[in-house]
Order: sequence, then structure tokens, then C-alpha cells
Amino acid sequence: MTDVRDRLIVGLDVPTLKEAESIVSTLGDEISFYKIGYQLLFAGGLRFARELIESEKKIFLDMKLLDIDNTVASGVENIARMGVSMLTLHAYPKAMRAAVKAAAGSPLKLLGVTVLTSMDDADLIEAGYADTAETLVLKRAKQAREAGMGGIVCSAEESAKVRPILGPDMAIVTPGIRPAGADHGDQKRVMTPSEALRAGSTHLVVARPIVKAGDPCEAARAILDEMRTVLEPKA
Repeated sequence: MTDVRDRLIVGLDVPTLKEAESIVSTLGDEISFYKIGYQLLFAGGLRFARELIESEKKIFLDMKLLDIDNTVASGVENIARMGVSMLTLHAYPKAMRAAVKAAAGSPLKLLGVTVLTSMDDADLIEAGYADTAETLVLKRAKQAREAGMGGIVCSAEESAKVRPILGPDMAIVTPGIRPAGADHGDQKRVMTPSEALRAGSTHLVVARPIVKAGDPCEAARAILDEMRTVLEPKA
């Protein structure tokens, strides 16, 4: 990938289409890749995703699918037809295998969500898991590779450790990215953009630090410039 903009995914984590449209309009050509998740999906986000795809933007549909195999496969088939670039599902082996089979022959990159970046070891214990966050991420990374997934979603804290498991080609998509000095919000496992890239992340998902900034365009440029210090080092 030669364009740093292909590595920065701006999360349209806003409640209305009007706000999402305003953000995209404001960011213009600075940003080429957007994430649409549950909040916007249920406010007309699927239609907006199609419109963005038609305008040659890339879409990361963050649906975190998990259901019986046939239901996952049917959903993935329809999503692939939309021209979406990335789609998430929870990294359960059966669901991943069904999704990979359904997406075969399409350019859709399937991503296995390992452990949400809002969760830490205490949260996993409360949810009934015996593994630590790191152990569970590594386990699910291996299962994603074996299922033939295009990549995983994990915290930047785990990026360096999962790369040897995934090999050189699978994507590592990292939410919980916060520029130095930014509020962490509800994220518990965070890194700055440059730290995440150096750790091995291939794509960074940034929402609030851009969409809630006083000047979203300037905030996006600052993050892209920081990313370039790692991805495009000067000779």
C-alpha cells in the first residue's frame, strides 16, 4: 500500500446521517476510508455506505457478526455484493470458516475481532473467560489464520505478538488509537498512531480524536503526518 490514507480508517461513530455526511464533506479528500458501526447502521448507515462506495471511498463495516453458520454466510454474501472493503465478525472458528467460504472470490477482507479494546483482564473474568486478554487474542489470531481470514482486530498492545502468528500478509486493524495527550474515553488498551504502526498494526481506526475535534481536517492531517514518520521515513 503506497498511500498512507489507505491505512487510516475514520470511525463515523455519530448518531445521525446528517452528522456523518457533514464529517465526510469536511474531511474531503484527506480521508479515503471510513468505518460504519452499529450506531450509524441503525440510522440509515447501510444506504450511506453504498453512497460512499459509489463515490470511491472505502468502507469498513464493523458489524461483529456472530450467529449460526448459515446466517453468517448469507449475511457475508450480501455484504460482499455491496463492495465493502472490510467486515468484522467475532473470531469464533465456526463463524470464521463459514464467512471465509461465503466471501470466496470477492475482494472483501474479513477481520476477526479478538478481544474488544474496551476490555481488560478483569472484564474477561467477569464475562466468564479463564484467559487473559493477551492469551485470548493470541489464541484467536491463530484460529483466524487457520480459518483463512484476511486479518484480525486487536489492540496495538498485542500487534507485535500476533504478527509472528499471522505471518506477513494478514491485516492487523487497531482501534483504540489516541494521539499523545488525548482522552482515552472508554478505551483501556490504547497507543498513539506511531506506536501502533511500529508495533505492527497495518490499519488504524480513529473516531473521536477526529470527528469530535474542533477542526476535524487538521486533526486528521496531524495523524496522517505522524503515520508518515513511520511509513514514509525520509532517506
